[in-house]
Amino acid sequence: MGDADITLRHLARRRPEDLVRALVPGGRPIEVLGWVDSQVTNIERRLDKALRLRIDGEPRVLHVEFCFALRDDVPDRVFEYLGFLFAALRLEAPGEPVPPLESVAVVLSGRRRRLPATGKRRIAWPGRPFSGAHFRIDAVYQRTIAELRARGSVLWLVFAPLARNATAAALREVVAEIHAAAATTEERAELYTALLVMAAIDPWGHNLLKELVIMVEDKEEGLLRRTPIIGEMIIEAERRGEQRGEQRGEQRGEQRGEQRGEQKAITELLGRLFARRLGRRPTAEEERSILERARALGPGEVEDALLDLDGDALVRWLAEPIRPS
Repeated sequence: MGDADITLRHLARRRPEDLVRALVPGGRPIEVLGWVDSQVTNIERRLDKALRLRIDGEPRVLHVEFCFALRDDVPDRVFEYLGFLFAALRLEAPGEPVPPLESVAVVLSGRRRRLPATGKRRIAWPGRPFSGAHFRIDAVYQRTIAELRARGSVLWLVFAPLARNATAAALREVVAEIHAAAATTEERAELYTALLVMAAIDPWGHNLLKELVIMVEDKEEGLLRRTPIIGEMIIEAERRGEQRGEQRGEQRGEQRGEQRGEQKAITELLGRLFARRLGRRPTAEEERSILERARALGPGEVEDALLDLDGDALVRWLAEPIRPS
């Protein structure tokens, strides 16, 4: 899940208002105040999956968890995260009430049967009143493209390849909408990268990745192919689509190709974060260190370092030996 998670977290950071408006019910007045970034040193868990909001003038905090599937450990992860989040908010403002918290698990793949709208982690003794945490479940892969489009943002259109009714014709319209709505060439490249990463997940077996690559290339006249690492991802996707060997060997090759393609796309996104931080692209050695750390520590940890460390500290961190957490 690390590759898709870091892609989506990157886009969510760019468009927090679009993320929130679709996840806060009722069309109520919302003000996005920013991502939670705790300065409490004894709270080790990263808290940048939570947004500070003001809804109807009242403070709220929304925690968004992107999940590859609704596995058995998801309720545990949500409950644990809320505990860290509550502790951090309480310690940062002693004596002040902690704002109400809510969690949403955005699920990218899983069973065909409809997932429940809510989940829970119960910690109370059997037979006792409920104690624990409830969280909302947003199974985006069980939505239709029309439902995703109705959320009113290109942020949600990147999930279109996951939709249960995704077709080549529908994705062609999505590519055109992203082209028209993105403000800059860089933003279009980021949105298309996320679109390709979602297509590689393919929960319904639509097998549209190759066609989607061709659509993007036709619309953008080589935009992604001219982006070095994403260009390699496209070539790999085309190679996968052309190979028609024995079924088992083909499936194994596609899985390896998807992993390599997603990895290259994530390396490109991390490289862009590095460039924003230092004002230059990473050297070959720095790029290799970024990739090795993403493999060893997880892409999220590397993204945290790229966002949190200043220039000199970031360069030193990349030069140090990797210390697995």
